[in-house]
Amino acid sequence: MMDKRKITLRIGRNSLSFATFNSSDATQPVIYEPYIVKAGIAMAVNLREAFKNVVASDLNHADVLLDTPQMLVPIEQFDEDDIKTLFDYAFPAKEQVQHIVRYNVLPDLKTVCLFAVNKDLNSVLNDRFDHVQYIQSMTPVWHHLHQRSFTGPRNKLYAYFHGKHLDLFSFQQNRFKYCNSFEVSHAYDALYFLLYVWKQLHLENEHDELHLAGDIPEQAWLIQELKRYLQKAYVINPVADFQESPVTKIVGMPYDLMTLLVKGR
Repeated sequence: MMDKRKITLRIGRNSLSFATFNSSDATQPVIYEPYIVKAGIAMAVNLREAFKNVVASDLNHADVLLDTPQMLVPIEQFDEDDIKTLFDYAFPAKEQVQHIVRYNVLPDLKTVCLFAVNKDLNSVLNDRFDHVQYIQSMTPVWHHLHQRSFTGPRNKLYAYFHGKHLDLFSFQQNRFKYCNSFEVSHAYDALYFLLYVWKQLHLENEHDELHLAGDIPEQAWLIQELKRYLQKAYVINPVADFQESPVTKIVGMPYDLMTLLVKGR
């Protein structure tokens, strides 16, 4: 159950939403409030405006789910003193100087996820809340689907669509076998990357499995095209995946936020 004193924010590249505990309805324990982001205005400014109208003043703890580029580091090679150097080398954009590099540890996968938090955004959040915990949006998805990967003997490739991005990943022996992100403007892009990675990993068309989740572009067409090349392509249904949790009935909630609220990070 969600902490009554805590709010969960999901901040994407061009999206912002809030989830809080709903004390008035036991059948729907979460209030989900998307916020319309004003284009051309920094996310920190949008967030400050949202706080005036959306967030209750008595909430002082925040989980902040960030849909932002990430970098994975094997846990045995992780050194907290090196995270900014590593991340800035992987993402050398000029604006990175305005970011703070944070990290989430994934002990089950023996991996640490590095990601950046905009300094202005960080300041707005720290001004508003006493306690802020940053979570990279893929962290709960990786954790949950890693647990799912143990069902059945076949190799599995997972695809998570969010915004206009596609994250593809696979596990082997409690580690990532593969993990990468792609920009996906339409379903043709998605089909290309899915089949390219499938071939790259030498997965078997007749036996191995592809599982898709999230905001899948042209879902019916994409599944039809995939099944021309491989037999076992499935769409993850959150209602079944999360055993009919009331959260799955909330229209428009991203799968990563749903996973965090139901399964934790």
